[in-house]
Amino acid sequence: MAELVVKNLEVFYGSVAAVQGVDLTAGHGECIGVLGPNGAGKTSLFRAISRLVPSRGEVTLDGRPVRGKPEDVVRQGIGHVLEGRHIFSQLTIKDNLLLAQFGSRGGDFKARLATVLDYFPILKANFHRYGGELSGGQQQMLAIGRGLLTQPQVLMLDEPSLGLAPMVVEQLATTIPLIVKEWHTTVLLSEQFVQLVIAVADRIYVLSHGRVIKSGPPDLATLGDDILSGYLGEINA
Repeated sequence: MAELVVKNLEVFYGSVAAVQGVDLTAGHGECIGVLGPNGAGKTSLFRAISRLVPSRGEVTLDGRPVRGKPEDVVRQGIGHVLEGRHIFSQLTIKDNLLLAQFGSRGGDFKARLATVLDYFPILKANFHRYGGELSGGQQQMLAIGRGLLTQPQVLMLDEPSLGLAPMVVEQLATTIPLIVKEWHTTVLLSEQFVQLVIAVADRIYVLSHGRVIKSGPPDLATLGDDILSGYLGEINA
């Protein structure tokens, strides 16, 4: 397990600040929820941590600076399941998963693959189907499985519940704690769906306009009615 520390992180798109001075910590074996509406800066924060966009500030993993290109960040121990899944629709489930070998940090890849298929038996049952033939929930399972196969110390999940049926969201609520416990992986979970975050997170950060406006335990009392209505809107009603 790893400790991720983000200090004074900033992301600009031209003159527009998407992330403004964010401080965040994710300790060993924690699941950290990052909440906020569209445009709050959640995706930009995750992309800055994984070096997909230029940023200012400091990101360290177990005290070591996170630097280099996105592929270097994966090898340093940070996995990133992007918003929108980004699986390869013209490759089979098998080939999508095997691609993770190129970013793997070593260890027994075959054993990890077997564990991923145990987590998501629908992937095992459809091992030779093309990614583009899968439902949204199955594609999300594939994306998470591929992320796990790189053996990350920290796994960032960006809006994993987006567009999924309630039954699949319930499965995510069961799977995420298993990832923390059984894979010894720290999880950062970016979400608009408050109920999922409250169900699985140890601590939460709430973003608005690129800034952290509140942090603390994962409960509605911490958020407060003003944040629920003003920042997260009716999506969680």
